Amino acid sequence: MTDIGPLAGIGVLVTRPVEQAARMMAQLQALGAQPYLFPALAILPTAQREALDAVLRQVDRYDMHLFVSPTAVQFGLAALSFDAVAHLCAAAIGKGTAAALRVAGCTHVLAPESGADSEHLLALPAFAALAGQRVLIFRGEGGRELIADTLRARGATVDYAECYRRACPQADPAPLQQALAQQRIQAITAFSSETLDNLLALLAADASGPARALPLFVPHPRIAQHAAELNFSQVITTAPGEDGVLAGLVEYFGHD
Repeated sequence: MTDIGPLAGIGVLVTRPVEQAARMMAQLQALGAQPYLFPALAILPTAQREALDAVLRQVDRYDMHLFVSPTAVQFGLAALSFDAVAHLCAAAIGKGTAAALRVAGCTHVLAPESGADSEHLLALPAFAALAGQRVLIFRGEGGRELIADTLRARGATVDYAECYRRACPQADPAPLQQALAQQRIQAITAFSSETLDNLLALLAADASGPARALPLFVPHPRIAQHAAELNFSQVITTAPGEDGVLAGLVEYFGHD
């Protein structure tokens, strides 16, 4: 923490899973902020390991391998050999997922130049006509069906490799409730609707009100809509990803 920078003295609540929070915490500190980590989402291995292994044994039968997040890359590729990873015809929803695929060893990665959601990926020319193509989607258990439904409507055969699951963490909210009561937090960040649901479920009723009153920074309009439905009063929709949220914070709070 420093006393200089565009976010000097601003307390920012980081709600990312603990395994994913380090980069954002460090960047907030570099900007002068006082980051407060309270993971409101836990990422766990799939409970259906045998089903996942059965799909992965046939991974080379698919014409395209689509990854919905960096977490899908992490869990989905863990059981594959380097050679198998290198030969995947991979597609990524956003630039962060594409970067994770390249680091993992994928040599062919398709991703939209802008945006980080299903709609931007499906708009790519490569997804326009898929008659006879087999597509394997790496994702967590459950989730939106938009990609699969759209690809099937365009002629593809689609299967899932559900390689992780999301859960509400077992966390003690008392320190966060105290920080909110003492007004040591000036902004909240969240990267999924489920994170917001969990955050409010973990907070006591008398702490959820102060949380809802703080500026909330989210990287997608769909999350912003859900936040409004949860009665967050100041929802700022930023550009995609962590970099987008950080830029939004600097624009909102920034000073010399």
